[in-house]
Amino acid sequence: MNDHNTILEVTDLGIAFISGRGRQEAVKKISFEIQPGKTLAIVGESGSGKSVSSLSLMSLLSEKNTVFTSGIFNFNQDVFKEYNFTSNNIPPSDPQLKKLRGKGIAMIFQEPMTSLNPVVMCGVQVEEMIRLHQNISREKAQQKTIELFEEVKLPRAKEIYSQYPHQLSGGQRQRVMIAMAISCNPSLLIADEPTTALDVTVQKEILLLLKNLQHKHGMAMIFITHDLGVVAEIADDIIVMKKGEVVEKGSAIEILQNPQHSYTRGLLACRPDASKKNIPLLTVSDFTEGLQNNRSTLEVVSLENTDANPILRINDLSKNYNSNKGIFKRSEKVVRAVKNVSFDIYRGETLGLVGESGCGKTTLSRMLLGLIPATSGNILYQESARSKSIDLVKLSNSEIRKLRKDIQIIFQDPYSSLDPKQNVGSSIIEPMEVFGLHQSHSKRTDKAIELLNRVGLGEEHLTRYPHEFSGGQRQRIVIARALACEPKFVICDESVSALDVSVQAQVLNLLNELKRDYSLTYLFVSHDLNVVYYMSDRIMVMNQGAIEEIGLADDVFYRPKSTYTRTLLNAIPGNNLFAKKV
Repeated sequence: MNDHNTILEVTDLGIAFISGRGRQEAVKKISFEIQPGKTLAIVGESGSGKSVSSLSLMSLLSEKNTVFTSGIFNFNQDVFKEYNFTSNNIPPSDPQLKKLRGKGIAMIFQEPMTSLNPVVMCGVQVEEMIRLHQNISREKAQQKTIELFEEVKLPRAKEIYSQYPHQLSGGQRQRVMIAMAISCNPSLLIADEPTTALDVTVQKEILLLLKNLQHKHGMAMIFITHDLGVVAEIADDIIVMKKGEVVEKGSAIEILQNPQHSYTRGLLACRPDASKKNIPLLTVSDFTEGLQNNRSTLEVVSLENTDANPILRINDLSKNYNSNKGIFKRSEKVVRAVKNVSFDIYRGETLGLVGESGCGKTTLSRMLLGLIPATSGNILYQESARSKSIDLVKLSNSEIRKLRKDIQIIFQDPYSSLDPKQNVGSSIIEPMEVFGLHQSHSKRTDKAIELLNRVGLGEEHLTRYPHEFSGGQRQRIVIARALACEPKFVICDESVSALDVSVQAQVLNLLNELKRDYSLTYLFVSHDLNVVYYMSDRIMVMNQGAIEEIGLADDVFYRPKSTYTRTLLNAIPGNNLFAKKV
């Protein structure tokens, strides 16, 4: 090891996977160093090898189908002296690495709900980790667990000790995972996309918590993400990976403000921000092929002289739930998920809907679709400017199903919203059959091919199944299926939140093109305010079931009236650190 301050040096790490399709090179001789008390961010698109590289440090890759083609791990002997490594230079296949798990190196995974045991109390899971690595009594481990919950700023630490993962919010579950990860004071903490699915305010709290814990415990940290805004908030150094290779590395400031590699510049250029409003977003391929200046301006909907008859008019809409205590006893407490909201959605516009988890966004969206009944209020739908309004709240289920042709939704997770046993062609043709469109199967097939071509796929994809596609491709399939009904109004429910920035840019561009070509109206639901501002003509902010404010996108984004809206805007990660335009 060249630098005594380096706790780990990775040299020429190569990893391949063996499958029925042969040998796939996942990581190709990458090298990097990790400094004590510093954060190294590993950035790249899905499939770039960032998670695989980190998992190898803890020997967490499957031994059955993983081949290490090269590589040496050089651990600082002073930092990791208790492990008595037989050599400074340890190959990644060495079983000694398993000893590091939990105490030497700990990991925070992306989705705590799948990482935590759903049938074991949260406190017991952390306590188990402590007792596994430390020779202390159960009583002391329990007390330390509660102290850890307090350290990660969980409310009611003693109460949460006895609760199960499903009883906590996403941010609280992530804090439990962090408490478990730091329970044995690891020298290196690996955080794998720990804030991807969180609201901006919760995300900001988690990032601040990780930085404070790092400073307090002196941990080094590897932070894996595709969100460059988050990187700007937390990283000291960055390595950028593409298809298993490191294409650029350096300090965070150097790379974010003066990237040298075209791929890095492309990743930065894909990120929606205020300067790109009304301009199609660049994709990585656009940038690397030198097409970044060939951008046309998007059509902006004028809302100053709008039609007095909007496509949807919502009046005093509310949704209440009764909370239950025990199996048989019904509590008298009523949860007001949506509270007397009123707003209009105009033809051809995109209305952005933002707010934290639990604010009522999803409940409101489901009521507009007729998937859940409203407690009170009206949802007036007008098929055309000259037709009579229909109150969706008063319709029967069969009448609502007929209107689903006009009102469609694009869900957040395309994989769970597609039938894994149904091929793509059948998924797109089925809605046409339900609504009696295009008369014959051959004509419906032709229409399915046309829609696939429109979303950037082809006829050859008709007979393939959802698992054969990437996340971005599956999202395109879901969009094609929504368009198969020839809708007038589409709800986009967190439809790009889980996508890489480059794929996200492609899908956002596609949504804008389809809006123009098919005269669509969107309700765009998201917790990413940069994306909402980029997509929306107007923005509506919800807080605890009520509308906090609504107005033109520029007014809400630059001149917010509500303190809550200002709090959301101030929590956007990295906005102040991208000082130099790409």
